Amino acid sequence: MTAPVLTEAALAATRRGQGRRLAVLALLAVAVVAGFVLIGLTGNWEYALGVRFRKIATMTVVGVAVACSSVLFQTVTGNRILTPGIMGFDQLFVLVQTLIVFLFGALALSTADPRLLFAGQVTVMVIFAGGLYRWLFGRRGRDLYVLVLAGVVFGTLFGSLSSLAARLINPNDFVVLQDSLFASFNQVDPDLLALSALLVAGMAAWTVRLTGRLDVVALGRDHALNLGVHHASVVNQALVIVAVLVSVSTALVGPITFLGLLVANLARQLTGTFRHRTVLTAAALLSVIVLAGGQLVLERLLAMNTALSVIINFVGGAYFIALLIRESRR
Repeated sequence: MTAPVLTEAALAATRRGQGRRLAVLALLAVAVVAGFVLIGLTGNWEYALGVRFRKIATMTVVGVAVACSSVLFQTVTGNRILTPGIMGFDQLFVLVQTLIVFLFGALALSTADPRLLFAGQVTVMVIFAGGLYRWLFGRRGRDLYVLVLAGVVFGTLFGSLSSLAARLINPNDFVVLQDSLFASFNQVDPDLLALSALLVAGMAAWTVRLTGRLDVVALGRDHALNLGVHHASVVNQALVIVAVLVSVSTALVGPITFLGLLVANLARQLTGTFRHRTVLTAAALLSVIVLAGGQLVLERLLAMNTALSVIINFVGGAYFIALLIRESRR
């Protein structure tokens, strides 16, 4: 039996359906953003709107970065339950923050120039990723899963070193350190936000240029080579984009472990396609909805000061377990 072939009419209907879903997600994102900006607006409107617009801009930049990096990483690894966090970026961020407090005290962390701290963290994470890629994909090209396993090992090492250093620091400094390890959108430097937006926009533009080839790479290495796509080149470019996006988003607000897993898989389920242009757009819109909607519920409806990342990691962790159970039954 031969596989059914979609007619042009069926294909057009499928794309119209995907377009309608994207339009609904876009309208929902606009509604959530408007609700976050306008609900409970009192006092000095100019000041309040400035603060809220900066938060929304930060959420948008981080959401796009996390969504794009997660979709790309799942494509090149061929696994829907992996995210860039498995490469050890989050643990490296925690290690850098812990070492600063361990060596110089909590005061150094709270009074350091945020631009210098941001540049240092991004540089360290990008160098780590570049060194890992070069080591594993040098002259002797190795399997992509070796990269993932190496990331797991390094992540465990960074986590162990962070735990060791945290046990040796002053208890008061430890409280300050713990507070800095939760993703926060409240006090982001406008200059860093502008720089991050430029970097994310540049990586997003690079990703758009790769979408056609990524659709082919998602079929597997052998199929990609047979169809004339340079698989290794596309994978290396995608990994560079992932490294920059994860480094920028993590250095800007801190780690949000399960956000990428959540929005990448929901985007594929809602759109019903593996075309990267559609999936990436849906994932970015879902990220904005989750971040802005979650912050709206916490701040305006529940009046809670809990870090949003705690809620996202809880929901994302439950979703991750559900994915594992579903995959194991196939």
